[in-house]
Amino acid sequence: MTPVQHESPQVAAASYVLVALSLLMVMHFGLLAGLLSACIGFLLTRWLAAHLGRFQRYLPLTAENLAAALVMLAPLVLLVIALSRSRSYIIGAPLQYRELLDFLARTVLELREKLPPEIASQLPDGAEEIQRALASYLGAKAGALASAGRAWLGGLLYAYVGGIVGALAALGHGSSARGPLIRQLAIRVTRLGDAFRQIVAAQFWIAAFNTSLTAIFLLLVLPLWGMKLPYTAMLITLTFVGGLIPIVGNLICNSVITLVGLSVSPYAAAACLGFLIMIHKAEYVINAKVVGQRTHIRVWELLAVLFVAEAVYGPTGLVAAPLFYAYAKKELDAARLI
Repeated sequence: MTPVQHESPQVAAASYVLVALSLLMVMHFGLLAGLLSACIGFLLTRWLAAHLGRFQRYLPLTAENLAAALVMLAPLVLLVIALSRSRSYIIGAPLQYRELLDFLARTVLELREKLPPEIASQLPDGAEEIQRALASYLGAKAGALASAGRAWLGGLLYAYVGGIVGALAALGHGSSARGPLIRQLAIRVTRLGDAFRQIVAAQFWIAAFNTSLTAIFLLLVLPLWGMKLPYTAMLITLTFVGGLIPIVGNLICNSVITLVGLSVSPYAAAACLGFLIMIHKAEYVINAKVVGQRTHIRVWELLAVLFVAEAVYGPTGLVAAPLFYAYAKKELDAARLI
């Protein structure tokens, strides 16, 4: 048997510093999409290889190599299909979201006209100042999206390259001889992968559940009542993306969909708000059981981390905060510090 190797504290400390610097560089240079895709590519390749291994005798390649090839080629196939059917939507997504934000700003400014007279008369005098401030904020965000087309396409490229890196990293290596720093880095990366699998993968399914119900409501239920919201495709996409951000993402989606509903009629806004409250109540139960129990993160902890990350890194920080915080707690727990 190979004796257990004990690394010195200096080597372990160096691995912590290297991982921390790497995560900071990911945030500083806008490579979060690549990191998340690398995690997805790694886990998906391992999962496919385990299932393909049952049919190894019928495969022209090893199960690992075939799984990695499928993971690397699948995004290209999906992109070709998407571009052939929804090219204008994908390429023009930043412009369309800019139009949505401008639409929300106009709706906020026209709030008194949209509400029933008996409710509008009850608004305080200072409400107009709040309306103008909120409309100005939305207008500023819309202006920032005007030049986001290149960044959007760059993010897709980083995501694809990250998926390739993750798929290749999942392949086995012939030699198991590793230096002490490599062994410690492997432990850090394994724990980061565990945190990703526990919180991000679970949140993905929660977002998919939320988006499916929202799509049914916007595309089927509201039209049956004679109400159809503008920017429906944008709202459904926003619901999925926002659903990946615990708690705060739901609040943002609720506000946006309700405001768009208010632009149609007060009844549409009330229907949207009531429906969203119902499905998000169910989602909170799922979130608490799936994410909370797996990561041992309390709601107040998650909120504090989300607000700090958003203040420092903006919307990207909201996406990264749950993953990085879950990973940090894993390291602290392994060191028996918490």
